[in-house]
Amino acid sequence: MANKAQQGTGKLETVEPIGKRVLIRKDEDKKITKVGIHLPDKMEIPTLTGRIVAISAQIARDEDYPVKQYDRVLFNPRNGIPVDFEGDNRLFVVPIDDLVAVFRRGEGA
Repeated sequence: MANKAQQGTGKLETVEPIGKRVLIRKDEDKKITKVGIHLPDKMEIPTLTGRIVAISAQIARDEDYPVKQYDRVLFNPRNGIPVDFEGDNRLFVVPIDDLVAVFRRGEGA
């Protein structure tokens, strides 16, 4: 099972979601609360936000899903499948139905 770039071949392995799924890079968990309290190393505030890295062709063609690559999203990680592709393991393939919200900037912002 290859989980990094192919060794010796010079070819880079990529992950492309299929079906009604997107690939999300989860934001890092926070180690400082909003009021500035530093949490111990073993404690973190889990985040459920991330950036869309890739979208399946099926989602890209479907106008019912107004998401695109690099959108910041809020998602439910319950059905997300971690991708053992990087050491920090922050990539997840997530069903489109588990996206809860897309962060957008208002006009003139």
